Amino acid sequence: MKKLVFENLEELSSIEGKQLPIGEWYTVTQQMINDFANATLDKQWIHIDEEKASKYSPTGTTIAHGFMSVSMLSELILKQFEVKSIKMGLNYGLNKVRFPNPVPVNSELRLISSLKQLEDFKNGKKLTFDCIIEIKGQEKPACVAEFIFVLFE
Repeated sequence: MKKLVFENLEELSSIEGKQLPIGEWYTVTQQMINDFANATLDKQWIHIDEEKASKYSPTGTTIAHGFMSVSMLSELILKQFEVKSIKMGLNYGLNKVRFPNPVPVNSELRLISSLKQLEDFKNGKKLTFDCIIEIKGQEKPACVAEFIFVLFE
């Protein structure tokens, strides 16, 4: 994947309404799921009990938390582009978040996103991205969301 590089936010505005480079595949491991469970205190058996999940889960294995996928959006998007003049970026929020498909352990995921909207924001810009986190080999994605990020120059 080739990362898009922009000198400043004005230059970034040239991709408003366009798709960013498709992200690299990454594997969701049981360790990642366990770490997320510990950090969020969500230790439901479907996520962390491999033996029970092999017997009772519809996927036959543990699955990642839906919120684990969405929490990775900021990092995954920043692997797709860079703005050299940026001093700081902040997560601003999410719209229309859905988890249409479970993510079984050892699944490979990647981000497909586009810059939906770019708006003025105190000393910076508010960016709204349409995001789809795909699961390799699956028709339905793991997560679909509008992700809002603020960048400051």
